[in-house]
Amino acid sequence: MPYLPTYVLLAVGLLLLVVLLVRTIGVLRRLRRTVSMVSAAAHDRTGLLRARSAALRVAVAQRREAPRTQYHRQ
Repeated sequence: MPYLPTYVLLAVGLLLLVVLLVRTIGVLRRLRRTVSMVSAAAHDRTGLLRARSAALRVAVAQRREAPRTQYHRQ
């Protein structure tokens, strides 16, 4: 019976380790989901910014090619 306190402490330690692992895994899962959402939002905004800059380049190029009025043609 002198080993009984050791077994009890070992069981309590293992139980605490399992509880901490479960909580840590839950936190990591939420963190991964948040990182994924932020990454997707940043990717969407980057795509919109690229589309706007491409449209602006096209508009500037078209404006440079075409004369402003018919009187500028020679």
